[in-house]
Amino acid sequence: MSVSPSVSGPAIQLRELSRHFGSVRAVNNVTLDIAAGSMIALVGLSGSGKSTLLKMINRLVEPGSGSIEIGGEDIREQEAYILRRHIGYVFQNIGLFPHMTISRNIAIGLELAGAKSGQRERIAELMELVELPPDMADRMPHQLSGGQQQRVGVARALATRPGLMLLDEPFGALDPVTRDSLVGQYKELHNRLGLTTIIVTHDMAEALYLADRILVMEAGQIKADATPAELMSGLAGPEAEALVAIPRAQAAHLSALVKSS
Repeated sequence: MSVSPSVSGPAIQLRELSRHFGSVRAVNNVTLDIAAGSMIALVGLSGSGKSTLLKMINRLVEPGSGSIEIGGEDIREQEAYILRRHIGYVFQNIGLFPHMTISRNIAIGLELAGAKSGQRERIAELMELVELPPDMADRMPHQLSGGQQQRVGVARALATRPGLMLLDEPFGALDPVTRDSLVGQYKELHNRLGLTTIIVTHDMAEALYLADRILVMEAGQIKADATPAELMSGLAGPEAEALVAIPRAQAAHLSALVKSS
C-alpha cells in the first residue's frame, strides 16, 4: 500500500466496525466513507470512542468486527507493522526516544523500513518542512520546547512519505500560542502534500478551523457528520450543538469585550 504524497492520500472505508472492551461498546457498528485528501475531525466527550476508532485504522487496536479498507485494500491483508509504515501517527505525548538525537528520532521510521540511503537529505528536507533549524538535528529531545518536540513528531510521521496521517490530540498539551501556530502549519502541510488526515481533538475551535468535515461521536457511534458551516448554523443535531455552544459563547464574549472597549 504505497502512497505518494504528490497525489491525494487514500480513501478510507469503514464497514459495520465495532470494538467492545468487556461490556463497554467503545465503537459500535460504525460505517463511514472518507474521501481521499480529506481533513476529518473526530470530536466528542471523553469515552465517546474517538481514539479507539482512530487506532483501529492502523491496527494499534484490532477491530472486534467489521472491516476497514485503505486505498481499496483490506488492512487485514498485510502484517500490522507493514501497514503502519504507510500511515503517519502523531499523538499528544509525542513519544520521542529520549536517548536519541532529533535526527535519529526522525529517521527511525526510515531505518525500520530499510531505507538506508539518502537519510541525511530526507532528514534535512523534513526539518525544513516543519520549520526546525538545521542545527537542532544533533540536539536531544529534552533540549527542545514542547512545540519543537511536536514538530519533530510530525516530521517523524512524515518520514516514510505516508498518504494517510492519524493525529490523536496532537496539540492538546501545548500552550495556546504554540498550538495555534502548529495547527495552522499542519493544515498547510496537509494541503501541500495532498494528505488524507483524521484528527481526534477535544478542542471544537481547532476542529472547526482545521477540518472540512467533522464527525461527532457519542457512545461509540457517529451522531453527527457535517461541515464546519453546518455545525455552526445548528443543522447537525443536539449532540453537535452542545459541543459548538462553547466556541460560540466564547466568540460572543470576545465580541462583546471588543465592542465595550
